[in-house]
Amino acid sequence: MNKLSKIEDVVSLLKDGMTLMVGGFLAQGAAQKVIDAICESSVENLTVIANDAAFADRGVGKLLVTGKVKRFIASHIGTNPIVGEKMNAGDLEIEFVPQGTLAERIRCGGSGLGGVLTSVGIGTVVEEGKQKIEVDGVTYLIEKALHADMAIIGASVCDKVGNIFYKGTCQNFNPLMAMAADIVVAECEELVEVGDIPMENVHVPAILVDYIITK
Repeated sequence: MNKLSKIEDVVSLLKDGMTLMVGGFLAQGAAQKVIDAICESSVENLTVIANDAAFADRGVGKLLVTGKVKRFIASHIGTNPIVGEKMNAGDLEIEFVPQGTLAERIRCGGSGLGGVLTSVGIGTVVEEGKQKIEVDGVTYLIEKALHADMAIIGASVCDKVGNIFYKGTCQNFNPLMAMAADIVVAECEELVEVGDIPMENVHVPAILVDYIITK
């Protein structure tokens, strides 16, 4: 299967109401070209899962300010004041999740697990509406797994079948999200031949990647 694709082909897969995972940490490691294309599309009422709201002009933040996103699940939004304004105006529903818990919920989604037990959030607003369980005298929240219809991830180096290597902090949530979505789109900065990435340096194996977008 030839995974090298055009952005238009990826955007054509989007449907109203889909759940998207978007990789990146403050736009570092984000698939910016694909995000731009989604911003220009007609899709709406999206649920987006990302670590943060990035910035209004780049990363997932650019998508959040378009009005196409109905619900946003993230650990923080402080770097994107427009998102805060939308939340306060009631135009964007936001579920705040502690960063480590968010990572674990995504990991569970990709590992076939129903969720994770954590004491983080006990006694705070984080526990509202969630199940609790006591284990050996300690109370935990049951944080349910997160799964997406599509994950949009960045890739520092990608070979022609979809094996991915990340440089530095570009890795962030990308490998976890690649495991937790039905369709995985990787936008790569550098495309190489199969075998050019040493096996021990593969952060995301090709079997998880469905579409490759080159810059």
